[in-house]
Amino acid sequence: MTTTSPARAARPDAPARPDAPSPAASPAPAASPALEASAPLTVAGLETRLLTRPLTRPWGPDVTELHVIATRVTLSDGSVGEGFTWTPTIGARAARSLLDHDIAPFVQGRTAHPEALWDTAWAHLHEAGAGGLTTIALAGLDLALWDATAKRQSTSVHALFGGTGAPVTAYGSGVNLHVSTDDLVAQVGRWVEAGYRAVKIKVGSPDLTRDVQRLAAVRAALGPDRELMIDANQRWDLGQARRALSAFERFDPAWIEEPLRAGDLAAHRALRGATAIPIALGENLHTLHQFRDFLEAGVVDIVQPNVVRVGGITPFRRIAALARAHSVELAPHLLTDLSALVVPCIGGRVRIEEVEDASFGHLGFLAHPSPVARHAGTPPTVNVEPHVGLGLVLKDD
Repeated sequence: MTTTSPARAARPDAPARPDAPSPAASPAPAASPALEASAPLTVAGLETRLLTRPLTRPWGPDVTELHVIATRVTLSDGSVGEGFTWTPTIGARAARSLLDHDIAPFVQGRTAHPEALWDTAWAHLHEAGAGGLTTIALAGLDLALWDATAKRQSTSVHALFGGTGAPVTAYGSGVNLHVSTDDLVAQVGRWVEAGYRAVKIKVGSPDLTRDVQRLAAVRAALGPDRELMIDANQRWDLGQARRALSAFERFDPAWIEEPLRAGDLAAHRALRGATAIPIALGENLHTLHQFRDFLEAGVVDIVQPNVVRVGGITPFRRIAALARAHSVELAPHLLTDLSALVVPCIGGRVRIEEVEDASFGHLGFLAHPSPVARHAGTPPTVNVEPHVGLGLVLKDD
């Protein structure tokens, strides 16, 4: 466990570096009344732990485990908040290093208000990049601060934002491009048996014929009345995307996810005019600015921010407000146990992604059961049970 060094603590009133850009103006939701009423507090320390667990169902030959960095923030009144950040394969130790060596000393002695501190810390880290590792690391701080804020008010993060625990529809999802067609159809059969009305599979094989054959088999297993979402994970260039989507239209996809490199706005503009299939993206966009650019360009039909990759709950709320302002659906990416907690920030239709056998509880990350309960049905749903704080307590290794 790593602790901040008092010798490197920043002054509570120290401004962000003058040459660092400030976050863009956004339609951010107002801070909750309960948050505004909190007594002024500062950060006294930030600690981290790295946890690694094997995947029950590997996501590929080179994706056999997941990494979670547990975070613990101590405030000036002695109260504590616990959070985490996450990455499947790349960058866990780098994100932890940013937390330990760059974020922890910087935030010590500064305000513990999650939103105010996020903006200051993001500007401080901007030299290392506006998003990516910097925002993944910031999520560890942000989640811990929201946990502490809710705990001090004896409520949950979910309730802070107006959540009532109402059930939310889940869809079945799998990381399955590498599995055989028989195994893929068997997985789809499990989803159908479980009552899912919508499922998502991977596409993007080197051979387009393989994708077409697999989609035909999956559509046959699903029948005509269930939604089929497809995810290319940025595997195509523009020409490949056009050819593939033309071949896929007969399978009536509900959306195509990440058909192109996530940041290539020009290519998405060109693709938007070439297909009627709704385009989903966002798991690899990291900043409010990027989401703003894609939404204003009119090239995305469903935005999919990952709560961790964008930097935590604070920026996720701002991105959700931006999506609402553009009347675009938001479907949070992965991390069911976290995504369900922020449903109140989304508004409108909400669908939660449930990746088979990949919940934190299933993988053995949690010391206590998740507050996000799964319910069988047609379709299956999730809801948030009463709890305090974030509700996700990670095991000690």
